[in-house]
Amino acid sequence: MEFTNGFTAITGETGSGKSILLGALGLVLGNRADSSVLHDKQRKCIVEVQFDIHKNEQLQSWLLQQNLETDTDLYLRREIAPTGKSRAFINDTPVNLSQLKEAASMLVDVHQQFDTAELGEASFQRKVLDALAGCMQEADLFQKTWKQYSLQLAQLQRLKDQQQQQQREQDYRQYMLDELMAASFKENELEEAEKELNLLEHAEAVSTTLSDAFMLLKESDTPVVQQLKMLNQKLNHYRSVSSGLADLCDRLSAVQIELNDLASELEALQSTVQPDEERKQQLTQRLELGYKLQKKHGVKSTHELLQLQEALEGQVQTMAGLDNEIARIEKDLSNQKQQLTDKAAQLFQLRLKAAAPFAENMNELLKRIGMPNARIQAAVLPAELHFYGGDTVRFLFNANLPEGLPADTAQLEPLGKVASGGELSRLMLCIQSLVAGKMELPSLLFDEIDTGISGEAARQVGLLLQQLAQRHQVITITHLPQIAAGATSHFYVFKETENQAVVTRVKQLQPDEQVEIIARMLSGENVTASTLLTAKEMVMKNR
Repeated sequence: MEFTNGFTAITGETGSGKSILLGALGLVLGNRADSSVLHDKQRKCIVEVQFDIHKNEQLQSWLLQQNLETDTDLYLRREIAPTGKSRAFINDTPVNLSQLKEAASMLVDVHQQFDTAELGEASFQRKVLDALAGCMQEADLFQKTWKQYSLQLAQLQRLKDQQQQQQREQDYRQYMLDELMAASFKENELEEAEKELNLLEHAEAVSTTLSDAFMLLKESDTPVVQQLKMLNQKLNHYRSVSSGLADLCDRLSAVQIELNDLASELEALQSTVQPDEERKQQLTQRLELGYKLQKKHGVKSTHELLQLQEALEGQVQTMAGLDNEIARIEKDLSNQKQQLTDKAAQLFQLRLKAAAPFAENMNELLKRIGMPNARIQAAVLPAELHFYGGDTVRFLFNANLPEGLPADTAQLEPLGKVASGGELSRLMLCIQSLVAGKMELPSLLFDEIDTGISGEAARQVGLLLQQLAQRHQVITITHLPQIAAGATSHFYVFKETENQAVVTRVKQLQPDEQVEIIARMLSGENVTASTLLTAKEMVMKNR
C-alpha cells in the first residue's frame, strides 16, 4: 500500500480485516510478535514500511547518533520466523527492538480507542502548551541548560564525595607531614650520622692508635722516619758504585717522604678524633628519631623519608586545590541556577497565558465533534525547579457537565484518569488540530475515533481531519461516510474467496468507486440513485 500526503481514509465492513493492517504496522512500530500472527505457519513473514524523512531533522540526528545510514528515505523492517522469533532492521541494518520503537515514535503516531498513554503524560501536555505559547525553542534551550546544570551538579557531588573521603585522611596526612617537616632531615643525614656515631664510640681507642702510629714514625726514641733518613744518607755515599744501588736510594728517599707525610696526617687526624659526649648524645637522639620514622613508614633510608615528605606535601596541596575547585563550581552553579530560575519564570508566564485560550478553543472544538458536555482546563501551577521549568502542567477533564454551566477545578480530574478511549482519541484530534501549524508531527493514524458520533458531529470530525491533513499525513480507519467523504485517498478493505480460502484484499478507490462505497456506507447494500447522488455531493463538497 502506498499512502499519499494529505488525508487517507480506510473503510470496510466489520470483520473485513482492517485489523490486519494495524497489526502489520504495529509489528514495524515494535509491538510484540509471535507465531500467532503468521497466516502461513511454514513461512517467514516480512513487514516493511518506507518513510520519506527528508524534512525530519530529529530523526536524521538520531540516526547519526546511532551510527545508522541516513538518506531521504528510511526503511523499517520486521521479520517473524515460524518459530516466533523476530528480527528488526533499519535501512537493512539489524537493530534491537528498543531502537526500532524509538525510531518509529518519530515517524508514526497511532491513536486507537483505549490508547491513553501519550495524552495523559505531563510532558506531552506541557509540550502542547509550549507549542501554543510559541515558546518551544525557549523550552528546548531551558532543557539543554538544565542538562548542563545537572552534569555540573553531578560533578560537584563527585568532588564533594572525594573531598569527604580525603578529609577523613587529611588530618592524619597533615600530622605525618608536620612530623617529617619538624624532623627536618637532610639528604643522607642518617647514614652519615651512623658513621660519625660509630667513630665517636671508638674515639679513645682510635685516638691512642693514631698517636702510637705517629710516635713510632716521628717521635719515638728511634723514629722510623729518622732511621730511614740516616740509612739513606749512608747509602748515598755509594750511589756511583752501582746503578741498582742508586735506584734503591731513590726509592728509599721516596718512602721516607711518604712516611713523613703519613705521620703528619696521622697527627692531624688524631687531633680531630676526640671523645665528645655531647655530640654523641645529639647523634644518638637524631638516629633514634630517624629509625622511629623509618619503621613507622616502612622505609629504610633518609632519601625515602624525604620522598614521603614530598608526596605528603603534594597530597595536602591537592586537597587545597580541590577546595578551590569546589568553591569555583558552586559559584558557577549558583549563577546557572539563577539564570534557570529566571527562564523558568518566563516559561511559567507564557504557559499560564496560553492555558485559558487553549481551554476555550478545545471546549469549542469538543462541542463541534459531539461532546457538548465535555470541559477541559490546563492547570499551570508553580513548582520546584526541574527539567522542564518551574511549574507543573495538568490537563483536567470532565465529559459530563451540563452545557452552559461554568466548570470549576473541583469538578475536573486529571484527563488520563477519567477520559474513555473514544473520548481520548477525539481529544487528541482536537489538540493536534490546534497545534498542527506550530509543531512538527509524525504521520498520524486514527483508528475508529468516530465511535459513538454521527450527523453533524461526524462531519466536524471529518473537517478537523481535513484541516490537520493540510500540514501532515493523516490516515484514519472509519465507519462514517461523513469522514470518508473528505479523504483525498480512499482504501477499501474487503474479503473474497480464492482457491477455497477466504482472503483479505485492499483496493485504492478511484473517484467513482469512492462515491459508490460511500453510498453503501450511507444505505447498506441497497444503493439507490438518490443515495449515489448524496454520496457524490458529499465527496464534491469536500474537494
